[in-house]
Amino acid sequence: MFIIDEIEVDEQIASIRFLCDVTICKGACCTSPGGRGAPITDAEKDEIVKAFPAIVDYLPEAHRNLAEHFGLSEGVPGNLATPCLNNAACVFVHYVDGIAKCAFETAYLANKTTWRKPLSCHLFPIRLHPSGKKIYYEFFEECHPALHLGEHRDARLQHVLRDPLERAFGKQWTKALHTALDTQSTSQG
Repeated sequence: MFIIDEIEVDEQIASIRFLCDVTICKGACCTSPGGRGAPITDAEKDEIVKAFPAIVDYLPEAHRNLAEHFGLSEGVPGNLATPCLNNAACVFVHYVDGIAKCAFETAYLANKTTWRKPLSCHLFPIRLHPSGKKIYYEFFEECHPALHLGEHRDARLQHVLRDPLERAFGKQWTKALHTALDTQSTSQG
């Protein structure tokens, strides 16, 4: 670990090459069994409520019904998550050609909402510790294709996730992270 402006950074992030290949994984990060969806903050709960009308038409009927009848989040303040259908797919998933996609991101890219999606989803496979003071890489078995493609294209995780890192910590912090990780990666290589 090393620290940039009070945020602990897992050194493993420097060595990971990662580039999503949803044609192979089919969006498994959004549909994986486990029962609990993506972690969300209390403020994101409010964003979900505001953005929900922009995504409702994208959602499959079963997802829409679950969201409308049981709510747009689960848990208690400080420990919230997105609801899941049948303990697997995030309730906010819709499918395009058999690939699970985030309805919030779809609406965002279509300029129907100004909120993109939960930060934990945007940062994946980098995880933000609940304290907000530590980031680390989380291995996810279904992401093997992303590791292979990232290696093949030399796509460094911290560069692939520039936008969500800037969203989380700002441009200056992200620039300092890139400098530190690129230096570390060069010295290891």
